[in-house]
Formats: sequence, structure tokens, C-alpha cells
Amino acid sequence: MKLAFIGLGTMGFPMAGHLQSKGHEVTVYNRTATKAEKWVETYGGAMAVTPALAASGADIVITCVGNDNDLREVTRGTDGVLSAMASGTLLIDHTTASAEVARELSQVATEQGVGFLDAPVSGGQAGAENGALSVMVGGDQASYDLAEPVMQAYGKSIRLLGEAGSGQLAKMVNQICIAGVVQGLSEAVHFAKQAGLDGEQVFDVIQHGAAGSWQMINRHKTMIDDVFDYGFAVDWMRKDLGITLDEARRNGAQLPVTALVDQFYAEVQRMGGGRWDTSSLVKRFDADQ
Repeated sequence: MKLAFIGLGTMGFPMAGHLQSKGHEVTVYNRTATKAEKWVETYGGAMAVTPALAASGADIVITCVGNDNDLREVTRGTDGVLSAMASGTLLIDHTTASAEVARELSQVATEQGVGFLDAPVSGGQAGAENGALSVMVGGDQASYDLAEPVMQAYGKSIRLLGEAGSGQLAKMVNQICIAGVVQGLSEAVHFAKQAGLDGEQVFDVIQHGAAGSWQMINRHKTMIDDVFDYGFAVDWMRKDLGITLDEARRNGAQLPVTALVDQFYAEVQRMGGGRWDTSSLVKRFDADQ
């Protein structure tokens, strides 16, 4: 298929690469043109100087940008993709954004005969590079049926969860889970250290039991080693948790642990750790000593 991919960040760069490697004809756009140039050098394909030019003639346009404002800019703004998309084409958004903007874009796209799916992803940089992401999708069945074979290039688990906005709501559930698990793991690493235990031996044992998790398996050693340059950054997690807490205020959900962990991440930011990965919650305990 002829595809356009808008946004070549940590996730988008390899995701677009998988599409090109699967034989699709991919044109990319990135706000920083040097990233698009590097992508073309790495994978082939083509680049465009505006989102609209990238989207022109594409069967499916895929976006993966930073936040609601970025998403509106590359879709509805001057030279946004929707200005160039023909009736019968499809827009897939992999940005982690609000359910509100997903519903807004779904309505605008539908009015011009364009399909829309909000499809945030989880799995981090490693998942994107390995083509093993989880993709949570909101939208209609017909659009999903068209999109699923394309998303299989980088998605291991892909599921339509409801109408537009459902994908973003599911990603909020995902981030609530991560926030609580990483805080618990941080406390466990800190406790093991204070108790004089060999943390690596402890976690090598307990990761195979009921306490085990992806975070424990993949992050306990780097947390012990005080290394925090793996994957998803604190700044982005705070953005996601802010969206989640805003949605909870609208729907009446009570998220006391999530709200507390959000404030702990704010402390990490004040320590200068905005670009550290999310497991850096454990650094707060160093600051207290």
C-alpha cells in the first residue's frame, strides 16, 4: 500500500521502518527534517517537507507525535494531512493523546469521508524496534479491518476496543498499571538495599513468582545499577498521567495511587531527571538519604 508516516521519534522511526521493510511504499514527514533524511538513508522510501505532501495520494496516513497540540497541527493545521486526504482513505493515530482529541479527529475525518482510528501503542522503544508492540484501538470495524494487516508490521497484540476514543482510554489504563508497578518495584529495590540483601539475587528469584512483571524482569538490574537511559522518559510519563488524571476527573474514577506517583515523577523532574526513563522513581530514595 501507499502509506504516509508522520512523526519519527523514538517509536515512529522504527515503526515506519517496519512498514517499508514489509514492502509498503512509505513517505515520511518529521518536523526536524534531518530525522526524515536519516530514516530515508536507513530504510529507503521517501520524505516530504509537509504533512500534507506526505499524505497526498496515500491510502493510509499514520501519525505518531508528541501530544494533543502536535496532533492537531499535523492533522488539521496548515498543511495538515487531512487537507490532502481523499475520501475513502484512512487516518491511524498512534500518538498517546486525550480521548477528547481522538473523538474530535474522528468527527472531522468522517465529515470528509476519511476513516479514523485512535491506536496508541505500548511496549517502549524495544517493542517498536522488535515489531512487538501492543496496539489499543478505537474506531469502527471497517476501518480496523483495513488497518490491522498494516499494523501487524509492528504490532504483536492488536485489539479493537470500542468506538473512537477507546484506544486512548485503554492506554490510560496501561499507564495507571505501569505507574503503580514501577513505584512498587522502586520501593522493593530500596528496601532490599536497606536490608543488606543482594538485590540481583533477590529479584532473580522472585521475578518467576507472583510478584513478577515486565518491569521487574527488564528494569530491576538497571535500577540497582543506577542506569536510567532505557526507553520511555519521565517527561512523557507525566504528560500521559496528566491526561489520565484529567479524564478521571471527568468520569469520576478515583486514582489516588496514580496521582501520588505523578507527584513523585514531578520530584524526579526537579532532580533533573525529565529525560531519565520511568524506572528512575527509585532515585527519589537517594535524594532522601
